[in-house]
Amino acid sequence: MRMRFLAPVVLSVVLLASCGGGSENKTEKKEESAATSETPVDNSMVSPGAAEAAASKGAALIEQKDCKTCHKIDTKLVGPGYKEVAQKYEATEANIDKLADKVIAGGSGNWGEVAMTPHADLSKDDAKEMVKYILSLK
Repeated sequence: MRMRFLAPVVLSVVLLASCGGGSENKTEKKEESAATSETPVDNSMVSPGAAEAAASKGAALIEQKDCKTCHKIDTKLVGPGYKEVAQKYEATEANIDKLADKVIAGGSGNWGEVAMTPHADLSKDDAKEMVKYILSLK
């Protein structure tokens, strides 16, 4: 009986910890959030053919990484659903570049107080492919 209660609690703690952020204090996070407002940038659109080619590579990269621990396609889990992100940001080179940097650096304040973990081991090109896939899900 005790084990049935303990296992879900431990699993929940592990999931939340994997999506948690670093050791910044809340004041620094709020100042950073205010300084780097995440308003979408309107720039030249990415061609549909390029977006489709990136979709399969981006989807495969997402499957290999820990993204699905906190994100789903249609549902807000710990972080926003991919379609919610696609609705907020146009598929422009500027937005793709900005969001790829966010995936690599992590952070909080854009979709709530829970911080996205940094993915420093991810190359900028791979992060861009992942973002292109996400933005193709409108």
